[in-house]
Amino acid sequence: MLKSKKTLLVDAPLLGFFVWLIGYLAGIALYFVLSPDVLGWVLFVIFTPIVILLCYWRFRKRRESISYYVIVATVWLIIAVVFDYLFLVKLLNPPAYYKLDVYVYYASTFLIPFLVGSKFGIKGSKSV
Repeated sequence: MLKSKKTLLVDAPLLGFFVWLIGYLAGIALYFVLSPDVLGWVLFVIFTPIVILLCYWRFRKRRESISYYVIVATVWLIIAVVFDYLFLVKLLNPPAYYKLDVYVYYASTFLIPFLVGSKFGIKGSKSV
């Protein structure tokens, strides 16, 4: 397998799933401590800086095109939306899951890898 394809496989589905899974497990653990009305915002405040640092650490020395980071961000967003739907909405059936905190989370799920990669990971015009 080409190195760039292997790297994309790690960055997009594997890292995206890892980030989603950590947030999901933390949400389950904190569900019994916090009100569901503030749970999403607490997770957002805790994990946003961590994900930004993770993306910075992963992308800072790359030579990838802007389209690479669009692909990574899109895959992360798809993972978040589909797995949230399957493992939260369908499985746990919470009342009114889709509120402002969820939409902000989805926007940041796309924007963080895209913006961090665009700012720190583009050092040439390598195509995907």
